[in-house]
Amino acid sequence: MQKKKVAISIGDLNGIGIQLALENHTQIATMVDPIYCIDNTMLQRSADLLQITIPNDFQTVEDVAPAFTIEPGIVSASSGAYAYASFVKAVELTSEGKVDAITTLPIHKKAWEEAGVKYKGHTDALRDFFDADAIMMLGCPKMYVALFTEHIPLREVADSINEKDLTRFLIDFYNTAKPTSTVAVLGLNPHAGDDGVLGNEEQVIQKAIDNATAVLKKENPSLFTIHSSLFTAPLVPDVAFTPNVRKHYTHYVAMYHDQGLAPLKALYFDEGINVSLNLPILRTSVDHGTAFDIAYRGVKLNALSYLNAVRYITKP
Repeated sequence: MQKKKVAISIGDLNGIGIQLALENHTQIATMVDPIYCIDNTMLQRSADLLQITIPNDFQTVEDVAPAFTIEPGIVSASSGAYAYASFVKAVELTSEGKVDAITTLPIHKKAWEEAGVKYKGHTDALRDFFDADAIMMLGCPKMYVALFTEHIPLREVADSINEKDLTRFLIDFYNTAKPTSTVAVLGLNPHAGDDGVLGNEEQVIQKAIDNATAVLKKENPSLFTIHSSLFTAPLVPDVAFTPNVRKHYTHYVAMYHDQGLAPLKALYFDEGINVSLNLPILRTSVDHGTAFDIAYRGVKLNALSYLNAVRYITKP
């Protein structure tokens, strides 16, 4: 079988992304045909600082963005601009049909901001690029978590939970994640609201679950021959990830960022990845940041998340 072509956006060059790319190229190249969205000038500067030899078959692209001086571990507008341009180049290659998917190495959101980029991250940008309701799902085959709200202040979460948007989210998530068992949906409040004593958002969540179930049943009645319930009722968040509960589910929907990602990263931080669902392209990413504190310091990096992100693309 012919290997898929994957565009790899290089992330913030003041961080660890380029080290991951260089150190793991040989293994990555056994899985896919990678194209790295970095030009030869910046590649050579990075490799020199890292004291790593550039592999002969390390395929790059030119005219990404203006060259700049790499400052390990520093937030800078120049590195932010390059990281964003690298990402845009990867998306262009996918949209033009030159590659099959993209994998993104870590960016620094503040560097994007200092560069004048209006997006808070990759997923926000992808929504705008494709005018689609991209869904952020993180995890590994043992447990995936989709986020209904993502990078917003905690105080705004409750007001963001509405029946229409959550219904659409659950339908899109089910159709694109294709879970093979019931999806665990988390409540928002302690004790899942205790029947309204501690909050009534769970009533809205339940309505959205009922709506989504009805739509999915109408679209594909055979789903119910696989399992009787597509979604749980809103689960009590503080017990939803305990071993006795977790053994029943592989896919979760969390109402906000830390509700889902704190337990996920406590359990599977090293092997987790980020997948953008509900888009016309496939995008995967590492599930960690730029690690400025260890960038260019000769530290041996754990590459499991990066390798898993690329491996996900190779699935049938």
